[in-house]
Amino acid sequence: MKKSVKIALEIGLAAIIVLLIVLTVKSVQKPVRFNKEVAARSEVAIQRLKDIRTLQEAFKSVNGRFTPSIDSLIGFYNEGKMKIVMQIGSLDDSLAVVNTEAIKKANRRLKPAEMTEKLAAAYAAGQKVVFSTVTEIPVRDTLFASRDNFIADSLLYIPFSGGQLTEMEAITKTVSGVQVPLFEARMPFKALCYGMDNQLRVNLDAERKDQNKYEGLQVGSITVPNNNAGNWE
Repeated sequence: MKKSVKIALEIGLAAIIVLLIVLTVKSVQKPVRFNKEVAARSEVAIQRLKDIRTLQEAFKSVNGRFTPSIDSLIGFYNEGKMKIVMQIGSLDDSLAVVNTEAIKKANRRLKPAEMTEKLAAAYAAGQKVVFSTVTEIPVRDTLFASRDNFIADSLLYIPFSGGQLTEMEAITKTVSGVQVPLFEARMPFKALCYGMDNQLRVNLDAERKDQNKYEGLQVGSITVPNNNAGNWE
């Protein structure tokens, strides 16, 4: 064999070995990168599901039920009001406590609402007292007020999905003879992993099924009451 042919064969063999190494590394790194991307997308999705839960619980506190419509949640956030309890004065202020007890003792026949008005009048007159009052304020001034980047309309969509809608249901179910409002909101991995390696996503779904777990992220349950927990918690 000529020396030049031998060198060419050696170079070709070395190139094939390098190519095989590269392909092997890529095949090993592919699921690693996939899992890392799923984790990053899930973090965004989980925050949206937590926000849906917060709004659902506030909606229920006002309406006595959950809503199956995210549009209703968005409308509730933008235009709704909710009652909050505000404390006037401080229980650590001994003079306020003494004055309050004196007013209550002198007006013990008053109804609770009338007593609150009495204490409010004393407070307005400059007297130190302590009492609680219920007031209505806009939902958007209460929930997520500290988050400048909160956008209610984003709750409609599963992040990274190309515009696919968040799935949500709400029912009232009889549990141990009691009517219990329930809701669940879901973001399947099939939508959350949009544009990613489909076979690895199929494998992820299969793994979840084998574990009797939902193939995606979910908060709440319309099947079994779970205190509105998320399946990531």
